[in-house]
Amino acid sequence: MVVRNKARLPRVSSKEGIDYEETFAPVARLEAIRILLAFAASKGFKLQQMDVKSAFPNGFIEEEVYVRQPPGFESARFPDRVYKLRKALYGPKQAPRAWYARLKSFLLKSGFVMVVAVTPIVRIYVDDIIFGGSSHALVSSFAERMSREFEMSLMGELQLFLGLQIKQGPEGTFVHQAKYTRDILKKFDMGDSKPMTTPMSTNTALDADEDGEAAGHSIRGLPLCALPASPRTSHRQVVKRIFGYPKFTPELGLWYSSGSSLFLRGFSDADHAGRRIDRKSTSGTCQLLGTSLVSWSSRKQASVSLSTTKRVWKNPSSSGLYVCYFVAKNPVLHSRTKHIDVRFHFLRDHYEKGDIDLVHVASENQLADIFTKPLEFGAFVRLR
Repeated sequence: MVVRNKARLPRVSSKEGIDYEETFAPVARLEAIRILLAFAASKGFKLQQMDVKSAFPNGFIEEEVYVRQPPGFESARFPDRVYKLRKALYGPKQAPRAWYARLKSFLLKSGFVMVVAVTPIVRIYVDDIIFGGSSHALVSSFAERMSREFEMSLMGELQLFLGLQIKQGPEGTFVHQAKYTRDILKKFDMGDSKPMTTPMSTNTALDADEDGEAAGHSIRGLPLCALPASPRTSHRQVVKRIFGYPKFTPELGLWYSSGSSLFLRGFSDADHAGRRIDRKSTSGTCQLLGTSLVSWSSRKQASVSLSTTKRVWKNPSSSGLYVCYFVAKNPVLHSRTKHIDVRFHFLRDHYEKGDIDLVHVASENQLADIFTKPLEFGAFVRLR
């Protein structure tokens, strides 16, 4: 059944620097979304969601952009001419930026202020907008004002956003990705995979396995970035285990408690030359607002670290390890620390200014340890 007929005007080919200049349009990062969810839960208000219908045509473009006349609608008088756009369409590279500029201008004129350090009540991802506040009157006023300016779909309480399933309640907010998990398992034909209690065995060490049997082309489409260019059967088993973990915990998610503090804490850890392929270290970090986990990362360091001190300071979010704690609080340089690049002393500068505090965290309480290496089941469950 046809619900709505759609058509589009194809643009004439455009070249960067001639037909358009800037194309970047900022969108909310997932970390920012989680911070807003934690903030809303802490303050005890629910977030709402709205969608802008045909967002891009609301933007005004500064460059000259032309589109061909659609078939069947050519001008009898000027059949060989083209249309000049006054507003953006879906297709021109500058369209997302033009829409963002229009929306930004409207919000600023409406009294909103762009802030970096403080969580606002509005988050934007292209044409999807989430918003909320402690005043129901102000929230309703904002929704009405947006609807007068743009054609909107008010979707009510926030429940699904960028693959995140969100359940807001009086005691807090629960965020999970059960549907996404099922979709991924189905996409890679892993729906019947064996459930695993941890994503990786502590005995597994990825290496090239040059003498192993080739795994074929099927594994190339699977998301395991640490695999070499020529995957082997041993790598396939590692991938199957990774898929087995979400099969075991499809409903596992993040809990943002109502009334939780907004005190920011960061944990950081790094193993030492743990990758057998190149002997590079792995850095792990996580950040919490009160008890709410809002950001985390696990990444391979860019170069091999020859000392414990250097591998810690090469982690850009270092905040909890003993060496980091010691070097920051003791302005002493020696042969193992003076070669560290100036940018790695950013942390010490802010400690001396009183912007942050550094606390040594014992290994058993180091939350970031889970992001640096495979752990036994007991330690994994305790830290996850």
